[in-house]
Amino acid sequence: MSGIAGIIHFDGTPVESGQLERMTAAMDYRGPDGIHHRVKGSAALGQCMLRTTPESLEETQPLVNEDDSLVLVMDGRVDNWEELRKELLERGARLRTRADAELVLRAYEIWGQECLARIDGDFALVIWDARRKQVFCARDRMGNKPFNYHWDGKTLAFASELHPILALPWVGEEPNQGMLAELLAWECHSRDETIWQGVMRLVAAHRMIVDTGGPHLERYWAPDPWATLPCTNDEDYIERYRELFSDVVRRMSRSHRPLACDVSGGLDSTAVFCMAEHLRRNGRLLAPGIEGYTLAFNDDSAANELVYARAAANFLGKPVREIPPTVLPLEWYANHARADRDFPGFPNGSMSIGLRRQAAADGSRVVFTGEWGDALLQGSREYYAEELSQGHLRTLYDCFRADAAAAGSRQASTWFARHGVFPLLPPAVQSGLRKLVRRFRGGESPETLYWLSPAMRERLLSRRQKFRPADPGKLRRRSQRELLDMLDDPFGAQVLERMERLGSRAGLEIRQPMGDPRLVQFAFSTPERLRLRGDRSKYLHVRAMQGLMPREILDRKTKAEFSSVFRGHLDAMEDRISRILPGERPGWLEQAGMARLYRVYRDNPRYGWPIWVLWGIHACDAVFNKDR
Repeated sequence: MSGIAGIIHFDGTPVESGQLERMTAAMDYRGPDGIHHRVKGSAALGQCMLRTTPESLEETQPLVNEDDSLVLVMDGRVDNWEELRKELLERGARLRTRADAELVLRAYEIWGQECLARIDGDFALVIWDARRKQVFCARDRMGNKPFNYHWDGKTLAFASELHPILALPWVGEEPNQGMLAELLAWECHSRDETIWQGVMRLVAAHRMIVDTGGPHLERYWAPDPWATLPCTNDEDYIERYRELFSDVVRRMSRSHRPLACDVSGGLDSTAVFCMAEHLRRNGRLLAPGIEGYTLAFNDDSAANELVYARAAANFLGKPVREIPPTVLPLEWYANHARADRDFPGFPNGSMSIGLRRQAAADGSRVVFTGEWGDALLQGSREYYAEELSQGHLRTLYDCFRADAAAAGSRQASTWFARHGVFPLLPPAVQSGLRKLVRRFRGGESPETLYWLSPAMRERLLSRRQKFRPADPGKLRRRSQRELLDMLDDPFGAQVLERMERLGSRAGLEIRQPMGDPRLVQFAFSTPERLRLRGDRSKYLHVRAMQGLMPREILDRKTKAEFSSVFRGHLDAMEDRISRILPGERPGWLEQAGMARLYRVYRDNPRYGWPIWVLWGIHACDAVFNKDR
């Protein structure tokens, strides 16, 4: 687990000695339990090992089959290992170890590329088929494990990170100007490009076959919008969700070390922690123990969630360690941008570095987070259009009555008009109404891109056209479109990759129970009204966790706010952002526009978007400035 790399020359040229070793050495922090290589002729594959399960103690990679025709490297684990092992044995497979990699290799031997339908879990994997002169690559359904690659017409190079690929002599460091424009505006469109021209990322839920004809990509999984559940009322959905969530946490808890859990005090991470402890007490947790960790923002009331984290600790009778947030100097981001040749992330992501290090020092190899909870459980007022379009007038009335009780009849009527009537109007009418609203409201907006140079502005406008969302086809419910957009969100995909990278640097595997594909499918099969009801978001989740979490958290309707970790840097950067940086990067930025953008940030603290744009510009400068 934790890191893979490889070079395969399809013209038969032998891989030069030392090239693969330099790739894995560049990310040696991913392999605290050893780094191994297999170099044979024109194919070289390497793996950096982080052992996180009991079965991984028997695992050695690269893994080769008996006749030396297949070689596998994998960063990941199989969550349905019990079922897959049973099915393989029934098919006559010979399993030499209990390792997950062995299960994947045997599954490929039996089912070929269709094996992915039988493998649940987080993974980035590569299988070199020497007989067919073909490479099979795949990435897990949610994109929790990273996979980057470069193809130049005759050679495939791949790695878990960008810099090992960029260090290869035939891969040039040519900036991807289109991707750069996206990052400078913080308007993400592309899912498969990186900041470097020709270096790509394999998109979540995709497989790739590479042969002499080049890469052939295909999506192998997507939630079924037409799948239904055998539920006839709210209680049926709630019970089914509770059972599914319990099983997801159980399967993902497999570890040979104590399991570490983020406990922010919010509904998602705390639910994961409480469910894991519930399983432990009932002898069903697949780890020898569990420890909770939370960030202690003692000097920042907007970010401080200690009262809720402590409520969870008291409810369970189990301590939760309080760790100060990590505050890093600007030089840290610059150094990592240069070393990783990649966007260095955001301050709200790096504030957990100390917490991760403490969990690793305490002996953990796996961390649970509450990521994906907001996306899948939050809900929207789309239930008005959903119920109206289906003619469910009784349910529609019940939704309106719940909203009126929570927010008043006037607000409920506004929601009904905006989220019930408006979405069902013809597109031309919707567009005209949006223009009127924008003209009436006025104020600053990122849409005009005034801080970008004309060339960058033109690139971004062309990206908007190139990456227009594809028609998803006929959906069962309107709210499913938002869920599909969430799954295909380029920004969310990059956030996951940066989170994974920081975890790897601490010697940890990050696992996201809330983002299990089975829970994703459950969300697609659940009426929207079960996610948001009145002023209660995550309604179904809250109901399902009754008795398993403290009342204070179940009743919570607020969220922490972390803009202070950005402002601590940006407040001191006015001269650099407004004057120096646009002077140094005239091909990127307009000086007057940057000064205006900083004023918007400074004078309008309620605007969130300038924070992300300004930090993105600063971080891009760090990536492409090797001398600073």
